[in-house]
Parts: sequence; C-alpha cells; structure tokens
Amino acid sequence: MKKREKEKDKNPFHKQYGIMSNIMYILRSMNTYSKKFAVLIPLGVVCAPFMYYLWSFISKFVIDIITGENSTERLLFIMIIFTVIQIVSTVLNTYVGNRLWWMYIATRFMLLGDFNRKSMTINFDHLENPDVMDCNQKAANAAGSNDSGVEGMMHAIENMLKSIATVTVGLLIIGTMNVFVALLMIALAAVNFVIKNYCNKRCKKQVWDPLATWWRKSNYMSRTSTDFSCAKDIRMFGIAGLLSDKYRELNRIRLDAQKTNEKIWFAASLFADVLWLISQAAVYAWLIYSVVMGGITIGNFSLYLSSSATFFTHISNLLDSVSNLFARNREVDDFRSFLDFDGGEKDGGKPVSSLDSYEFTFKNVSFKYPKAEKYALKDLNLTLKAGQRLAVVGLNGAGKSTFIKLLLRLYEPCEGEILLNGVNVKEYDRQSYYSLFSPVFQKVELFAFPLAENVSMKSPEDTDREFAKQCLVDAGMEEKLGELENGVDTEILKIIYDDGVDLSGGEKQKLALARALYKNAPVAVLDEPTAALDALAESKLYEDFDKLIGGKTAVYISHRLSSTGFCDNVAMFKDGRLCEYGTHKSLLEKGGEYAEMFRIQAQYYIENPEIENPESEVTANA
Repeated sequence: MKKREKEKDKNPFHKQYGIMSNIMYILRSMNTYSKKFAVLIPLGVVCAPFMYYLWSFISKFVIDIITGENSTERLLFIMIIFTVIQIVSTVLNTYVGNRLWWMYIATRFMLLGDFNRKSMTINFDHLENPDVMDCNQKAANAAGSNDSGVEGMMHAIENMLKSIATVTVGLLIIGTMNVFVALLMIALAAVNFVIKNYCNKRCKKQVWDPLATWWRKSNYMSRTSTDFSCAKDIRMFGIAGLLSDKYRELNRIRLDAQKTNEKIWFAASLFADVLWLISQAAVYAWLIYSVVMGGITIGNFSLYLSSSATFFTHISNLLDSVSNLFARNREVDDFRSFLDFDGGEKDGGKPVSSLDSYEFTFKNVSFKYPKAEKYALKDLNLTLKAGQRLAVVGLNGAGKSTFIKLLLRLYEPCEGEILLNGVNVKEYDRQSYYSLFSPVFQKVELFAFPLAENVSMKSPEDTDREFAKQCLVDAGMEEKLGELENGVDTEILKIIYDDGVDLSGGEKQKLALARALYKNAPVAVLDEPTAALDALAESKLYEDFDKLIGGKTAVYISHRLSSTGFCDNVAMFKDGRLCEYGTHKSLLEKGGEYAEMFRIQAQYYIENPEIENPESEVTANA
C-alpha cells in the first residue's frame, strides 16, 4: 500500500489498479464486444489437455500391443476412441483459435477507439505537458500490438486457463508415477516463475518506461522524414543527412535499452534451461530405476516420460502465463491511467445561455505554460464588449496567441479569472462555451473528408451542403469550386481516397474562413491566419471578412497592423503584458509602443521599391 502511494506521489499520471481489477476490466471489455467469448474460451480450455496428452496414451497402447501387455482387440478399440477424440479436439481447438484471434484484435480496436476519443477530448493545455504526453505514449503502446498491453492480457488469461487445465491433468498422471517427482517439478517451475516475474518488473522499470519519451521522439522523426509538407525543406536545404544523423543518434538510445533488456533475459533464459535439465534428469532417473526394478511396464515408461515433459512444460507455461499476466497488468495500468486521468473533458458545468450579446472580461489574468519559468501573460485586465472589433497586435512572442487560447478556453488562467457576462467561464460546460466562437487559426488543418464536411466540420447527415457551398463562395473559393468536378463533394487529401485533392496555401485560408462563416458563432476570432500574405492582401482579407460577419463580435490578431484601421479598439501586447489599449488614432497620438511599431512598418513599405503606392499601403495598415 505504501509503495503504491509513493508511486502515486512520484507520478500523478500513473495509477496501480491491481491485477484482479485489470483482469475484470479486460473481461468486461471482451464481454462488451462479444458474448461469444464466454463459450469459446471454456471450449478451448477443455480441448487443451486432450491436445497435449492423448498422443502419450496412444504411444503407450502401441507399445503395450507390441510387448503383449494387453489384448490387441481391446487396445485397438481404445486407440480408435482416443484417435477420434484427438481429431475432434484438434478441429475444435483450431476453430476456437481462429475465432479468438480476430475477436481479441477487434476488442483491442474497440479499446483503441476509447483511447483515441480520450486523446481528442482532453483539455488542450494537456497536449503541451510532457508528462501527460508520456502517459499518452505508454497507453498507446499498451494498445498498439497483439502481444502486449490490453490484447496481451486477453491472451495471457486464455493461456493461463489452458495451462491450469493441462497441469491439472498432468498432475494426475505424474502423481501416479511418483508424487515427489511431481512436487520437485512444480518447485523448479515456481523458482523459474519468480525469476521471470522479477525480470519483467525490472525491464519495465529500467527499460520500457523510460523509453516512452523515446517513442514520442522517434514518432516525430518518422513523421518528419516522410511528411510531404516537410519534403521541400529537406531537399532544398539538403538536411536529409542531418535528419538521418539525428535519427541514428536517437536510435542509439533504443539500442542501448534493448541491449540491457537482452542481457537480463539471457540470464533468465539460461537459468530456466538449467532448471529444465534438472527436472528431466530427475524424471529419467526415477523412470530408469522403476523399469530396472520392474515397477512399471515399457508402455507406462513411455507414457510417464512424454507426460512428464508435457507436464513440466505446462507447469512452466502456467507460471509464465502468471508472470506474463503480471507484466501485461502493468501495461494495462498504463492504459487505464491515461483513460482515467482527469483530462477535464468531463468538467460538466452549466450550458451557456442563448443571449443577444456576450461580454468577456479578463480580471488580473496571468498564465504560465507547464514547466515554464516565465509568465506568457501577466496581470491582464481587458474587456471585449459585444459587437466590438478588437485588433490584438504585437511582435512575435508578445502574448497574443496566449490571450486567444485563454479567451477560447483552450487554457485556464493560472491566476485571475475570465468572466462571461459577469460569470466565471469555469462555471460553464466547456463544449457549450466553445460553441460561442468561430475561430480561424494560423495553421489551417485539412481533414480527409469531402469539401463540404471540411467546411461544416460535421457528419454528412448533419451537413447543409448548399450552405457550405455558399460559405465557400463568400470566402472567395467560387473559381476553385468551378474547377472541381464533384464540387463540394470532392474528397480532400489523398490519404484515404486516391482521387482526393489538396489545396494551396491561399485556398486553405479561404476554407478556414468558410468554416468560420458556416459555424456562424457570436464571436469570430482570426489568429494570424494571413501570416503568409503581404500586408495589402492581409488587410483586404480582413476587411472582406469583417463585412461578411456583420454585427458579430470579432477579434483580429496580427503582428502587423493591417486590421487596426477598421477595428474599434487596439490591444498592444509586449513581453506578455498589455502595454497599450485604445483606438488606432488615440494610440498614434500617444506616441508610445504602438505608434513606434506603426512608424517602423510604414517606413519599411515606403523604403521598399517594390511597393508602387506606399501611401495606400500605410493607409491599409492604418
């Protein structure tokens, strides 16, 4: 108990549920997927002893016939009966094995779906916490293969039950030979179990748990090396060798860990082989002594010899299954720890009421990213009134995007509070709160859906295709739609469909604007979606979008001043603080940080010979 509490204090994202709790969790999951497990597994357990011991009896009967120990007719009849039983057992065992094989996989996929849903619904701030991501990676590993984690425990449960049945029958057979030999074999197998269980625990602690971070890094390197979006940079800057070197350096960590793992298991396997030799030597010694002294027949010698080998193998298998069960138990702990940790996705709260206006107030809000020493935002006091156009400006790293993440409630403040119409936003259901915003982010993500669903971000049956088309036209994609043979039904990306299409950077930005128009939420938020455009194009896009959203509240974020001219107020951020706030005109007259930034940007375009009409550029930026 103290050990569990100590581990909990050490790692708040890991729990130990206990082996019985995990077994019941896996059995419930299997039963949820199919009730047939309750029939197939017992059937396989019944067949197992016949599969392993019947041939030993058939060999005995053949020898008894040859040596004349019994009547030929009687033994032939018994052999026929045993052979029929063997054939039936083999057929049933094959059927059960084939059925269970894919049912285990299907159950794991069901649990993997739970894992994916958890990953997509935990609060956004957890995605930047390395401890949570390590927890996520270990859970992914526990659901990522046939032999480990959740599916590995399913196999371990089945194998253990089969081994129990086989060992029980073997014990009855060997016990008639010499009970002390049977007990010696059990004792040796038990010692082997203790050693293997110790090795499993040691390897998980010293090898596999520390590799969770390695898996994250390795997955990143694999994606980067094969991601089409990185291909141009890799080729044009010639960094394939650099990436390969970093990958090799990273793989040395895995290789060193693998060497440690193999050394541990080499010693364990060598010890197991020695125990097996001791057990076989004991069996041979007793059987030879019994034959010489006339205590058993040659047929029984054959029966006991083959049965003892099967018995020791399966007593070892049984204990290995238990050891394996404990190993898989620790991995199921990893899986359940991620699924059960408080990611905030079920934070509850009341729904946001449907009102005519929404006012957001930041009161003494400060925020620091996980494990960061410096505040990203400090002592922010700001009110966003209903219907207001707010321009949020500042240099890169000033705190603009952090302000937006707090407004959208992707993060919660470390200090202070955010109010919606005077009520702390923490009192509202998160999904209900999200519905207030139509965001357009700087990096536009496409999904392998048809174009209409990429706009609606809803299922096909919930998507208004005509409205999606209108939103695309309003966002400036009418010409592109005319080029697409299937219009809004065109599949996006070639990941799932070979005839899918990709979009250019500008088209992606227009698609993101169409998404915001389709959602039609009370507050529109544009977080530097036009960073790749020049200032004139950015200013025009902002102004066009501003006309489309009508009287809704809007927040425009940029490190350039393209959006400030038509906005009601400007919030100037610097070093995580709101350094200036007011109208564009009042801030210019003040002659502070904003005025200096405006002057520098205007001077750049005036001195740039490629700008034919610098005055209009300055006006656009105004």
